[in-house]
Amino acid sequence: MSDIQKLKALAFEAIDKRASDIESFVRDIGKNAEVGFFETRTSEKVAEFLRGLNLPVETGFALTGVEALLDTKKAGPKVAVLGELDSVVCFDAPDANPETGAAHQCGHHVQLGVMLSAAVGLVTSGISPELAGKVVFMGVPAEEYIQIERRLRLKEEGKVHFIGGKAELIRLGRFDDVDMAMMIHSSSGRPNASVDKSKTSNGFVGLTIRYIGRQAHAAGAPDQGINALSAAVIGINAINALRETFRDNDHVRVHFIITKGGDLVNCVPDDVRLEAYVRASSVPVIEETLVRVTRAFKAGGDAVGARTECKVLPGMFPLAGCPALYELFYKNSEPFVPPESFFDGGHMSGSTDMGDISQIMPAIHPMTGGVDGTLHASDARVTDYNAAVIIPGKSIAGTVIDLLSGGAAEARNILSDFKPNLTKEEYLKKLNSYYEYK
Repeated sequence: MSDIQKLKALAFEAIDKRASDIESFVRDIGKNAEVGFFETRTSEKVAEFLRGLNLPVETGFALTGVEALLDTKKAGPKVAVLGELDSVVCFDAPDANPETGAAHQCGHHVQLGVMLSAAVGLVTSGISPELAGKVVFMGVPAEEYIQIERRLRLKEEGKVHFIGGKAELIRLGRFDDVDMAMMIHSSSGRPNASVDKSKTSNGFVGLTIRYIGRQAHAAGAPDQGINALSAAVIGINAINALRETFRDNDHVRVHFIITKGGDLVNCVPDDVRLEAYVRASSVPVIEETLVRVTRAFKAGGDAVGARTECKVLPGMFPLAGCPALYELFYKNSEPFVPPESFFDGGHMSGSTDMGDISQIMPAIHPMTGGVDGTLHASDARVTDYNAAVIIPGKSIAGTVIDLLSGGAAEARNILSDFKPNLTKEEYLKKLNSYYEYK
């Protein structure tokens, strides 16, 4: 057994010793979901667990962010292991908060367990003196891009600038001294241990649309009103007419909800609001589609004489995973995942703000098993905590050991070959340009 294999064996043994504690943590978080930028209990629980490993912990950045640092006291790169604190809203989920609908149908409670498993393996095994560099374990807020109006109020109050978690952390400088980053995400409908080798995803921009009409009696004087809901329906149908023109290889997705459809059935609606995403596999296609989508929405207002207000918001960049870093993760998953359970699901049409991180540094976001049902739906559930949490935690820990052992030679090699798509300054400039979009 090589020295690296001995280090991994010690780390995996340490994780196994705490497996029941980690599972209890994940179950607890799963029953107490919170939405983005309001994950106060979740953040406190993560901080408590990390303090229990005798790591220095910092909290409160980007409202609920939490991180702990493992410093080997030897010079080397800094690796971030991430987990996401927030949830989606799904009132029909078994463990949904009855008041807010918050529910971990996204699987972020699993990610936190994976991050903490890796922390346990790297810290309590006592192997860190054999590594070179630093590892930061970071609980990140607000990955799910939801409740846009609520988040824009936080922006207006000066509490955040960007309404997505990782974008806000990049702006705050939390990644300034980080060299590479990694996390996992659960796959849909994969109840057993597995690894999806997909490396790319869609990005998107957000959009709010408001139609302002004129209220009147809906039965007695509809001719005196301007129906903002009719404007919205026409705008939606105009977008539906565009769908056949989207190119398959661009993976375009345009979807929306009506957040306000009027006030009273007996009054012509004069204030109708929507939230929308415009997704695609590349930034140029996102922006090309955005022009067409905003034009379609505005056509709805023009048709009935309503005023249309479209506000574009920075969303997420496409995921561009680092191949060399992915290969290390796959290698470290092989002892635990059968060969036939590695598969390539292809380009992911969903989005993750890990895509933002991947634009500026080597990053991975592999999809792993142990979860059945459909993510973001009421039937999503953990079926195997070992497959969902412990195995990916070991794979992440093993990847970190490969990167930072031997004087961090592997990490240095990956960094020497990596060319970021954007500098931090270019990234922030691009995001801020969406706030100014006309």
